[in-house]
Amino acid sequence: MSTAPTEVQPMWKTENPYTPDPDLKVWLDGELVPVEEARISVFDHGLLYGDGCFEGIRIYGGKIFKEAEHVKRLFESAKAIRLQIPMTPQQVREAMHEAMQVNGITGDGYIRLVVTRGVGSLGLSIYHTACPSVFVIADKIALYPPEVYERGLHCIISSLARNHPNTTSPRVKSLNYLNNIMAKAEAKEAGADEAIMLTTDGFVSECTGDNIFVVRNGEVFTPPTEMGILEGITRNLAMELAGKRGIHVHDKVMIRHDLHIDDECFATGTAAEIIPITRIDGRPVADGEPGPITRQLLQDFIDYRTTA
Repeated sequence: MSTAPTEVQPMWKTENPYTPDPDLKVWLDGELVPVEEARISVFDHGLLYGDGCFEGIRIYGGKIFKEAEHVKRLFESAKAIRLQIPMTPQQVREAMHEAMQVNGITGDGYIRLVVTRGVGSLGLSIYHTACPSVFVIADKIALYPPEVYERGLHCIISSLARNHPNTTSPRVKSLNYLNNIMAKAEAKEAGADEAIMLTTDGFVSECTGDNIFVVRNGEVFTPPTEMGILEGITRNLAMELAGKRGIHVHDKVMIRHDLHIDDECFATGTAAEIIPITRIDGRPVADGEPGPITRQLLQDFIDYRTTA
């Protein structure tokens, strides 16, 4: 005897359900296909197990920002998880440009470059999978509005620890982002913009999608890579820009206390660029306003990417 399915009420409702532009075309395994036809198999290990890696890349003025660095990191991530990308770095770059061209992106935009393990059996073995799948989405991304850069991010320190480096290394930009997602949800539920994650030993690691810096007595400090961080491309550029200003930047192992006594705090990432953090766990950072070094580095970043 059959019964009608019961309507399931979601525990969390999506505020603004996303619908892709129906005219968007996706580069998928060598073909440019309409977004509605851009599908991977339910047997793909990227879907079944989060088995793959990706890059998020900004486009400024029709140019892919830090293109070589992002492609290099993609291949390093793939190598670290024993995933052979069925393309050369140059072919990957050509695929990104094809996706941009077909979608008419001549100004600012965003690229999501993804490699999955490919179709495989219902098991964990990487030796029972077909050829990896590569796809490129060239579109736009939701960014923090300008007013957030003026007031700064309000953050919490998450109760969820960053992945330990001896698990899947956080330096691998893999498809396993669940702990970041849960920490971001925790921040949202607490009325904050972002969450700062600590290591399993209680040391400062990074935000859910960005690296973190603090300023103290005119010098800049950021957690070293062994603290379970992604070695961010924007992070490296921020350090370079600070150096050009004669501002000393140090890798430093930090604890929660360091976040509560800093003079300034900011985050860096592909989407966020360089963005102030002005409140942590309800406490203002210094006077609760974006600091002068943060503002200067943000302007330097804007100048850099405008002319790069």
